Amino acid sequence: ALQDLVVAGLVIANDAGVIVAQLADAVPSVDNGRWKVFPEGRMQTSWTIRPNVTWQDGTPLTTADLVFTTEVEQDPEMGFNSSAAYELVESVEATDDRTVTVTWKQPYIEADFMFSAMFALPMPKHLLEATYRGDKANFFAMPYWTDAFIGSGPFRVKQWVPDSFVVIGAYDQYVLGRPKIDEIEVRFIPDPNTLMVNLLADGQLTLGRALSLAQALQVEQQWQTGHVNTRLYGWLPLNPQFINPDPAVVANLQFRRAVFESLDRQQLVESLQAGRTAVADSWVDPNLPEHAAIAPSIVRYPYDPQAAIRAITDLGYARQADGFFYDARNQKLSVQIQTTAQNAMHEPASAAIADAWQRIGVAVSVDIVPPQRAQDREYRATFPSFELIELATDLSPRMVNRWHSRQTPLPQNRFVVTGNGSRYQNPALDGAIDRYLTTIPRDARLQALAEMIHIQTDQLSAMGLIHTVTPTLVDNRLQHVTGKGTRSTESWNAQEWELVS
Repeated sequence: ALQDLVVAGLVIANDAGVIVAQLADAVPSVDNGRWKVFPEGRMQTSWTIRPNVTWQDGTPLTTADLVFTTEVEQDPEMGFNSSAAYELVESVEATDDRTVTVTWKQPYIEADFMFSAMFALPMPKHLLEATYRGDKANFFAMPYWTDAFIGSGPFRVKQWVPDSFVVIGAYDQYVLGRPKIDEIEVRFIPDPNTLMVNLLADGQLTLGRALSLAQALQVEQQWQTGHVNTRLYGWLPLNPQFINPDPAVVANLQFRRAVFESLDRQQLVESLQAGRTAVADSWVDPNLPEHAAIAPSIVRYPYDPQAAIRAITDLGYARQADGFFYDARNQKLSVQIQTTAQNAMHEPASAAIADAWQRIGVAVSVDIVPPQRAQDREYRATFPSFELIELATDLSPRMVNRWHSRQTPLPQNRFVVTGNGSRYQNPALDGAIDRYLTTIPRDARLQALAEMIHIQTDQLSAMGLIHTVTPTLVDNRLQHVTGKGTRSTESWNAQEWELVS
């Protein structure tokens, strides 16, 4: 969020997750001719910088800066955490001072997000090139990276005290218009309790995932001049185990549907997220514009515990006097929920699910993985029955690809491959994912996404409970702050913020 206050890219994601033009005059698209797909599979995207875009020292921002940025970020000596998308880039060429064209080796659905916070965020060649060419070892020791920082965004750095605060002031020549707020002080407060005290004293806005929803609502109760703005951030699913589950019935679709229908997910919305979110019928954010295209493909499951009991009985289990199901060998039907201790929602959510399942006759044990074991990949991947863990969601390739069979943690990849938590493998699902990741026309891409969502919800390869939110605390006098979205920070439109009396 701080980066978005002082640095601008050619494009940026707004609060609805839509890519909009920032320093560029338009977002590349097939319709405007700036996104071309060739018959052999290669692509070209082009951007044109708006007229009169400058760095905050008055130097024009040109395509030479963009080409320089891609060179530096791909240099293995520099140690940048370079985007994997660079592997798909064939060339970056400046047509003139304002127009740059990128040639891609193969289709990439987020090619229009280049030269943004996602990757290749512009760096000033005129300030950095000499050190880059002659003294790479001291590149990051330059004053530029601290109190001498020169950006391209709506605010410029005026004072920076490391680990304490930064003061930023409006940049008069910002191409989208001078910000309405003259000066902002951003304080770095890692302790939630200290942050809450500061907000109640003289704070006006939180940036990032600063507080949990419960903490934010606690502040709101005492903060007469402010409120909590919530936006969907992720979702909370149950991942069934699909490789050697214990008990084996977890792999049975009828059983998964039964235990899923026994959950009052709306009650989870109320208890875990104070009613500020929605039941997760799929992992796709229902506020995204893409949701309308996939909604008809979602298989939905109503809350019906009696139907759940009948379905488990039809599988050959019988309820005994203690209220629990037993199989034909008189073994109690018992499952485990594995979760981690690091997330405040995990333990109460697991307890609520365990309570619901035990009421219909399924015994449950809950395994809270302690922090010291949370990085044991094999242990985490081989949970016996169900895993509960909050996940961020968006429609990026990284997020969509996590459901692919190639992301399954297995002994042969030493469990270092991650993403596909349930370890569900289905060629039809893989095919839909591959089509989504390589299809540029939006309608065809959304058809692939709809197929993917239908398979996942029909087979319950991931059992969505609720969407989760991230809170932003905002002073009532601060206008036009939308909050943190799934792909945007609170600062995406900072030049529009306004403090009114």
